[in-house]
Amino acid sequence: MATSAPEGNRDSGRAGSVVWTDRFLDYSWTPEHPMKPVRLSYTMALAKALGVLDGVEPLRPDPAGDAELLRVHTADYIEAVRHAQPPPIPGEPPADPPYGLGSADNPVFPRMHEAASVIVGGTLTAAQAIASGATRRAVSIGGGMHHAMPGRAAGFCVYNDVAVAIAWLLDHGFDRIAYIDVDVHHGDGVQHAFYRDPRVLTVSIHQHPATLWPNTGWPEETGSGAGDGTAINLPVLPGTRDPQWLRAFHAVVPGAVEAFRPQVVISQCGVDTHREDPLADLELGIEGQRAAFAAMRDLADRCAEGRWLAVGGGGYGLVRVVPRAWTHLLAIALDRPVDPATPIPQDWIDLVQTDRPRIAPPRTMGDGVDITFRHWDGPGGTAETGDARFDRAQRAIDTAVLATRRACFGPLGLDPEDPRD
Repeated sequence: MATSAPEGNRDSGRAGSVVWTDRFLDYSWTPEHPMKPVRLSYTMALAKALGVLDGVEPLRPDPAGDAELLRVHTADYIEAVRHAQPPPIPGEPPADPPYGLGSADNPVFPRMHEAASVIVGGTLTAAQAIASGATRRAVSIGGGMHHAMPGRAAGFCVYNDVAVAIAWLLDHGFDRIAYIDVDVHHGDGVQHAFYRDPRVLTVSIHQHPATLWPNTGWPEETGSGAGDGTAINLPVLPGTRDPQWLRAFHAVVPGAVEAFRPQVVISQCGVDTHREDPLADLELGIEGQRAAFAAMRDLADRCAEGRWLAVGGGGYGLVRVVPRAWTHLLAIALDRPVDPATPIPQDWIDLVQTDRPRIAPPRTMGDGVDITFRHWDGPGGTAETGDARFDRAQRAIDTAVLATRRACFGPLGLDPEDPRD
């Protein structure tokens, strides 16, 4: 397999690009649904207020057509989405409706097919800009619908934009793609799409599947057939904080990705790992999430000649979490980093207070969290600190790290016991 970009795509233009259209806001479920598109508009407003988007002309996507959706999804499912109609009289949703459409997680909304196709079009636009050499990095915060399956909606996801974009890249000269998913939920749909494909490395760090839907992503899920060894899953326990999460990430992800030698790195940057997220149980702060984004960008710089495609994903802290975290994501991709201590502009605070007066807006771009962590130094290598809670958390994260490394490092030519790998 090739280990560099296809010929003609090595001299990129702009360092970073942003994909945006107001049509992303059409991906809107019921009023009671936790995934609300306002989180995207608040993010763009905050990024603009801080000057992150000054002089940046967004890439405007078109909706993905059927030919692109069929790279991942079945024809009958696409037709079901296209013709799905909300119930005339709202009532108790069925437990297991056909194609997953009409469940509590995935209620049907008007023009669902069109709205979901624009999300896919955004991620495809990012992939195409990187593949053409027009940009090295591209971010589409509207994307990241990583749970959608070939013939079924799942977990607030109708079409799997990331899987479609990866499939497109595989058909346009790329044959080593690393996908890193830091959403609190396992990236099951993307893993499923490429579980047998040795050209795609899928890496997911998520809340332990015994404690959170979709209840997949165990270390033993390592790929199948020709793809054996190209799926990596790192589950962490509820309550995991920034230092332990970052310790785990750096003990597994960089070594695996570097060994795979990708031509492009794709990151699903869900921020439902935050301690305030209402749907999960990890305890990261904005600082830890920001550090993860920067680490993935740096991996792309080291391993893939800077080619980095980043998308959004989960995150249901509409005012206090998502806008700050994804503004940092945009800033990191554009080489315009924002210090977490930066005060939030009053205009933005006024905007969200007018819209949502019951939510206390954040005042700075960080949570004041200390993200200092100790690098993993092998089985049983870390000395106890005397802080019982910290030491217990450290032992738990090290158990997770070792289970994942032992499950997947061998096929990559790495030693799971050696911290240098």
